[in-house]
Amino acid sequence: MAAELVLSAFLGVLFEKLASAALKNIACYKGVDAEIKKWQRSLKQIQAVLADASRKEITNESVKQWLIDLQHLAYDIDDILDDLATEAMHREFTHDSEAITSKVRKLIPTCCTNFTKSSSMRAKLDKITTKLQDLVEEKATLGLSVEGETKKKNKNRELQTSVVDASSIVGRQVEEEALVRQLLADEPCDQNFSIVPIVGMGGVGKTTLATLLYNNQQVTDHFELKAWVCVSDDFDSFGISKVIFESVAQENKKFEDFNLLQVALRDQLRGKRFLLVLDDVWSESYEDWKTLVGPFHACAPGSKVVITTRKEQLLNKLGYNHLNKLQCLSHDDAMSLFALNALGVNKFNSHLSLKPYGEGIVKKCDGLPLALISLGRSLRTKQDEESWREVLESEIWMSKDDAIVPALKLSYRDLSAHLKQLFAYCSLFPKDFMFDKEELILLWAAEGFLHQSTPIDSTKERLGHDCFDELLSRSFFQLAPNNQSLFVMHDLMNDLAASVASEFFVRLENDMKRNMRKEMLEMCRHMSFAREEYVTYKKFETFKIAKSLRTFLATFVGVEESWQNFYLSSKILVDLLPELPMLRVLSLSGFCISEVPQSIGSLRHLRYLNLSRTQVTHLPENVCDLYNLETLIVCGCRCLAKLPNNFLKLKNLRHLDISDTPLLNQMPFGICELKSLQTLSKIVIGGERGFEIARLKEFKNLCGKICIEGLEKVQNAIHVREANFSQKRLSELEVGWSDEPYDSRNEMLEKEVLNELEPRNVKLIQLIIRSYGGLEFPDWVGNPSFLHLKHVSLRDCKRCTSLPPLGQLPLLKELFIEGLDEVEAVGLEFLGTSRAFPSLEILSFKHMHEWKKWSTSSGVVFPSLNVLKICDCPSLVEVTLETLPSVNVLEISTCDSGLLRRLIEIASAVTKLNIESITGLNDVVWRGVMKYLGAVEELKIRMCNEIRYLWELEAVASKVLVKLRRLDVYECDNLERFICPDSIQVLRLSDCKSITIFSLPKEGQNLKSVYVWGCNKLLEREWGGQNMNNNRSSMPMLENALIKDWTNLKSVKNLNYLVHLTTLTIVNCKNLESFPDNELSDLTLLKELRIIDCPSMDASFPRGIWPSKLQILSIGMLKKSISDWAPQNFPTSLVALELYGGDDGVSSCSQFSHLLPSSLTSLTIYKFEKLESFSVGLQHLQRLLFSNCPNLNKLPHPHPQNLTNLQHLYFSNCPNMMDLPEVLLPSLLSLRIIECPHLKERCSKRGCYWPLVSPIPFLELRR
Repeated sequence: MAAELVLSAFLGVLFEKLASAALKNIACYKGVDAEIKKWQRSLKQIQAVLADASRKEITNESVKQWLIDLQHLAYDIDDILDDLATEAMHREFTHDSEAITSKVRKLIPTCCTNFTKSSSMRAKLDKITTKLQDLVEEKATLGLSVEGETKKKNKNRELQTSVVDASSIVGRQVEEEALVRQLLADEPCDQNFSIVPIVGMGGVGKTTLATLLYNNQQVTDHFELKAWVCVSDDFDSFGISKVIFESVAQENKKFEDFNLLQVALRDQLRGKRFLLVLDDVWSESYEDWKTLVGPFHACAPGSKVVITTRKEQLLNKLGYNHLNKLQCLSHDDAMSLFALNALGVNKFNSHLSLKPYGEGIVKKCDGLPLALISLGRSLRTKQDEESWREVLESEIWMSKDDAIVPALKLSYRDLSAHLKQLFAYCSLFPKDFMFDKEELILLWAAEGFLHQSTPIDSTKERLGHDCFDELLSRSFFQLAPNNQSLFVMHDLMNDLAASVASEFFVRLENDMKRNMRKEMLEMCRHMSFAREEYVTYKKFETFKIAKSLRTFLATFVGVEESWQNFYLSSKILVDLLPELPMLRVLSLSGFCISEVPQSIGSLRHLRYLNLSRTQVTHLPENVCDLYNLETLIVCGCRCLAKLPNNFLKLKNLRHLDISDTPLLNQMPFGICELKSLQTLSKIVIGGERGFEIARLKEFKNLCGKICIEGLEKVQNAIHVREANFSQKRLSELEVGWSDEPYDSRNEMLEKEVLNELEPRNVKLIQLIIRSYGGLEFPDWVGNPSFLHLKHVSLRDCKRCTSLPPLGQLPLLKELFIEGLDEVEAVGLEFLGTSRAFPSLEILSFKHMHEWKKWSTSSGVVFPSLNVLKICDCPSLVEVTLETLPSVNVLEISTCDSGLLRRLIEIASAVTKLNIESITGLNDVVWRGVMKYLGAVEELKIRMCNEIRYLWELEAVASKVLVKLRRLDVYECDNLERFICPDSIQVLRLSDCKSITIFSLPKEGQNLKSVYVWGCNKLLEREWGGQNMNNNRSSMPMLENALIKDWTNLKSVKNLNYLVHLTTLTIVNCKNLESFPDNELSDLTLLKELRIIDCPSMDASFPRGIWPSKLQILSIGMLKKSISDWAPQNFPTSLVALELYGGDDGVSSCSQFSHLLPSSLTSLTIYKFEKLESFSVGLQHLQRLLFSNCPNLNKLPHPHPQNLTNLQHLYFSNCPNMMDLPEVLLPSLLSLRIIECPHLKERCSKRGCYWPLVSPIPFLELRR
């Protein structure tokens, strides 16, 4: 089945190319017309037996191999034909052809008369001819015969919209009810959360059942927080924790450190009833589990973790030894599910003739839901008995491949040839990879998979959409569970794709250990690899012999964060890519690439080039020699300032995505000649080349997302009308004028221009209007006919005096209004005439200096509003809204205290309150606000300089702020004293310059984390773990503590009472004298300790007493010089050490080498002012950093057994550094050199180290 997958579709394309008039002329002039005719005859003979071969390959390995050989040969033929066509295009652009008419040029290209028959071309042709003849002869040996085309009595009916959706579920009511009861029950357990396992084989419906539970209304009402994570093969504790944090915190935050992430997650979960679904867990490691669930212990009793898994080992280790596995469906339920997907009804009453076949098929599916759904959908358009009998009697049911469910194979077999080809291509995607529909369609097109005959008014992109929707409807694809705009494949479908793709497709996994055979590499056509932080040349070195490779595709496993960086060795770009001349798809999206090599222009077969979110500044001019290029994606390249000049040569370009490129301020030359463009995401009016908006009429198929800049250069609205926006099917539209003074602007013209920019209302999802100079918005802005509009942003429209009726938009979810300086009142005109803002979830107002009044009609408006942000609206005081019942997050900054008082009164459900720079917020006003904060769980106060104290007594705060768990107070300059309420779990107090009294709760039973820095007037001289009044711990549950810039602090005491402490940081406490290091051994949970810049510290510290589980230690700039430290007896758990020297006289690493344990994987040397050289033997060291070491000049060449695992080397502000150990450089993943002029020069392109450092994936050289 693997080899047959693309042949029918592929051969059809080849016949079309071989029969073209252009090829015949080329072949004639090249003298290869005889070979071409032979190929056609041979291929026709082969095509005649394909149906027989497809049937026999299931049981005959020889036939299967014959098909594989034929597929490889078809690829080779296609490459030759593409070579000829590309050469013709090249000659067309490089020869003067003015005397030749367009018609003649198409039939007999000028280039043909100049072709020469190279010896390499002759050899390729002869090899293909010989191989074709061998295959023709072999078909007879294999007994392949021509089968007559059987006409099926197949009465295809069109797909009905009433056919049940794929998510319809049959036969799980009992399981759902039992599990719902289990989720809602407060069953006794020794921790705050319990596990609800759903165990069963792949495809049995574990994820579907978990989805039912997750969306069950009773369950939703019962739990305060929910999160869903697809775990899959790689149990990545950091990645899983990050997804959970983002789900519960509703924010995307960067965490460099796993411990900080777990602390933040624990703070979010604390005291909340929490539901977590861990879907598709494969790990058996109890240690991984224990690491992950650390923060879960803080949640409220009754919290639940649902685990779906095929494997029982981990659950057994957790004490779940008697597991009830999710069973396959009963026969009756299986019949109902199969009928529902095959016939659109859940019984066979109206299709009695099909029922016997249905019963047989259902029996063979063994009640497996995924198989029933997939196979049912493959029969959905077939009502004849013969089609159903064929499925029932197929030999595939006898397949010996235990890894692939036979029913899924049958579903695959029922696909048309081109759908098989498209599905197999998805084998390049790793499991659980979330893919975008539009991007996948562009990849299919680039590979030449969308060449099926289409209606004249159609395009291959529309064909791709139809194919994608067909695969989705048959359950080969599914909607991603947490992102409804992306898609995934079920694990079993991914396995199926991998099995049918066979050797034509290779997916390099990050943990792949196998060595690929030379023969396999030479034949490989499509390759993907999972993007990881550092990608080395070694990973791909063997691919230099993969001369026929067409696809070089970077994917990603897990959830991709915007802050993540990925580094690719430049050697891959410079040395490898030129060795892959047949590439059609090249995607290096997301890598930190700053330069694209000139060799890119030699990849003349390239159709798809994706450099999005890289750091490239320009593209080489010879990119325009890629005549076949259809898709060029450079979106998010924020350093890109220039595109090549000869864009007019890219006649085949259909998609150009240059969105989010702020330095790109003009359109490429010749862009208007590219009549096939469908995507042009950014349009700059004017510029050096004077692009006119009317020229957009040339792009009749323009669709998708568009950003138009420079609209102030439009002189007449008629030019916009000529662009015909009303007929363009846009999903996103952003329009912008310059910020030039509004006095010189023509507000009437700008309104007319904006009016003419109205797109078709069918598809628009996002609308952004920037710096519009009209007095009011045209009627289409806010028109309820835009049924799909979800995001609207109006920014810096400084002359507008009123807002458009955006409340009429039925699906609007996010609304951002910023910089509308002339708006004084927001009232009924904003709401419209119908039910206002029924779907709005996020509303933000910013920089509206004249806004004074916000009024609405009586009753509830904003029924779904969850987040409200008002920033820099200092005049807004009068608010007549009656209630904001669903607002959970309220942020107010640079506003009047009257606004704060009013909003907090009507938003009774607020759980997260952030306030900043509130004028008039004094002690009296704050007390009035505080009484409405009973539901608030997180409170952040910043730069409120009129407050002297938040509450006078801890008892007062504890009585009102009953749910407050987290409190952040920043830069409140007049705050004099602070008393921490007993309910607080996380406290941050920062840069409050006047505060003198800081009091923690007497009992402190809830306090988990305390961070105090920048409050240098605090009078307290002691800090520690003991309550002096009752000889008990004052913070018995404290886990994280940071103290910085506490000038008066003299001593830290009684650390042994803080038995739960995991991180402790003390920095820049100049007068700290006493630290009880003898108690550190009692802190058995402490993993991170930092004591830096405390120059008065008792000279006896440190004495070699350390916590037994310490992993990270940062220490130095103390009273005792590091050179005077005795051996420290560090625990073997210590892996990261940061030493801070100061002016302690250390000139040689031999003075502290005795302090470096062999367990270290990371070492930082900071501010050793006299240190000149460094040489140690640390075999496990992976990361070595030097900072502010002005006399450091070399790293001697290490012994071969030393530093053998070093991967990361970093120098900052080491001006005399000169020499690097060359033996270490080839193995580095990162080398960073900052403010080291000599070393920077040696590592630059003309320096002596350049050949060694240039292949390093992350090389940073900065002044």
